[in-house]
Amino acid sequence: MVLDTNVLVSALHFGGRPRRVFESVLRGRHRLVIGPAILSEFEAVLVKTCAWDAARAGAVRGELEALADSVVPVEVPDVCRDPDDNEVLAIAAVGRAEVIVTGDVDLLALGAFEGVSVMTVAEFDDMPPDE
Repeated sequence: MVLDTNVLVSALHFGGRPRRVFESVLRGRHRLVIGPAILSEFEAVLVKTCAWDAARAGAVRGELEALADSVVPVEVPDVCRDPDDNEVLAIAAVGRAEVIVTGDVDLLALGAFEGVSVMTVAEFDDMPPDE
């Protein structure tokens, strides 16, 4: 699974359903796929928007990188108007993720990309455990 930056930030800064989804990764129920674009944006948002100390944000970034399967896409599709969204799609495709969990309306509008489902935190959280 790919957790988009907005989901990762919500999981680690606010909690709630995004945290529950993230905890499913920590419990080994799902494999997290991540890439440099998501990691960089995640760290920047924690510092600039959430007022985290840069050292703390960097440490959490390092922990995420160690926890996840990190991939570096060679090619990035030009599907969405936002280049950051295209990076997320590329990471999911290269990492052979089954799902992208996001709150981004442009990604959600796709529904799927190269066999990777795109869904909200609520949709993912409401799925039965075997799916």
